[in-house]
Amino acid sequence: MVKLRLRRKGKKFHPVYDIVAIDSRSRRDGAYLERLGYYDPNTPKSTIKIDHSRAIYWLNNGAQPTDVTRHLLSYDGVLLRRALEFKNLPTAEIEQAVEKHKEIVIARYERRKKLRAARVIRRAKEAEDAKKKAEQEAIAAEEAKKAAKAAEEAAAAASAAEAPAEENAKA
Repeated sequence: MVKLRLRRKGKKFHPVYDIVAIDSRSRRDGAYLERLGYYDPNTPKSTIKIDHSRAIYWLNNGAQPTDVTRHLLSYDGVLLRRALEFKNLPTAEIEQAVEKHKEIVIARYERRKKLRAARVIRRAKEAEDAKKKAEQEAIAAEEAKKAAKAAEEAAAAASAAEAPAEENAKA
């Protein structure tokens, strides 16, 4: 069975992947049938380059994409193009739909990027607020401890003052 999957390349801690058609029994980085494109997750906006016609060819001939590869194919519009080709739509309409899809995907990426940044800021603020609250509680506990100690000292002083008065009353 033929799979469409990623083939790792690049340096340590800086991977770059080829999207390849490969026999499912082969090793991850083993010999492949055809290179369809590449994926670079290290750029600020992940770079995906896929030859749509060859990817559709392999999909039509029964190749099964892995989960990650399926997401990459969807993101780049290959699966949409294939679905529209099955409907026998004109090439101009297919191109227009794929371009609209890419615009939507880019807008979604930007929106999610802003949400992630806002989440990071919110979590940092929550951590700072929790730290301030813990400091305030520690100060309040320290003050309560001092007040309790002062009350104990006052009670001890009062009982010490009462004890000699009682002894004088007995005598």
